[in-house]
Amino acid sequence: MEQIYTIPVNEAFEKVRDGAGICPFCLLYNKLEANELDLILGASAMEPDVRIKTNELGFCDTHFGLMFRRSKRLPLALMMESLLNEGVAKDLEGSTGMFVQKTGDAVAKKLDRRAHSCYVCERIENNFLHMLETAALLWQSDSAFQEKAKAAPYFCMPHYARFIQAAKDRLSKKDFAEFFVAMNGIEKSYLEELRGDVSWFCKKFDYRYENEPWGNAKDAPERARLFLTGTLHVEEEDVKKASDGLT
Repeated sequence: MEQIYTIPVNEAFEKVRDGAGICPFCLLYNKLEANELDLILGASAMEPDVRIKTNELGFCDTHFGLMFRRSKRLPLALMMESLLNEGVAKDLEGSTGMFVQKTGDAVAKKLDRRAHSCYVCERIENNFLHMLETAALLWQSDSAFQEKAKAAPYFCMPHYARFIQAAKDRLSKKDFAEFFVAMNGIEKSYLEELRGDVSWFCKKFDYRYENEPWGNAKDAPERARLFLTGTLHVEEEDVKKASDGLT
């Protein structure tokens, strides 16, 4: 277990324990994403080794969009100039003579690879995987962390699946069994509450229930979305709004 990851993992689980109302792994992902965007839009973008990687991998639509929201257009234009000239243009190179079919196939493969790659995603994924593993190992070695994990309101479905897998790969059978019973209990409890709220939200549109109180159902569809897909690509100050279904 790498110590560099224990502090942010503990901090994220403390925040959700103290009422952040969000999946702790979504908090971790968003923090990693913010850090990577700060780096790529800062001085590191001009470093030759970084520029080589961004030309090779490019950026996904989500991270292009976040970069445009965060940065002035000129720095992005300079980055794109390099990406187009040293990345995309080279992907399109090749003979158009008698080997045109092979060239076309090679170009298609290069462009498909580019369409499914992103410099920021790759950087986030590398660190996020270590954070999942760290959380699993902290469960095994730190009783205080176990209590934090048991106090989480829920884990979004995509991150919960990965948390289970990380724990299965890292923990003994005995420890994994205890882990799974506790974490799955959290998920099932939240799911039961969410199912009830979504059902009540639907019933409120039936005239027979129009005068009944809403309870916790007004934002049920939004909360269901966050449970199913995660609260991703939001700044830290927007996390509360996102967890309330307002963004």
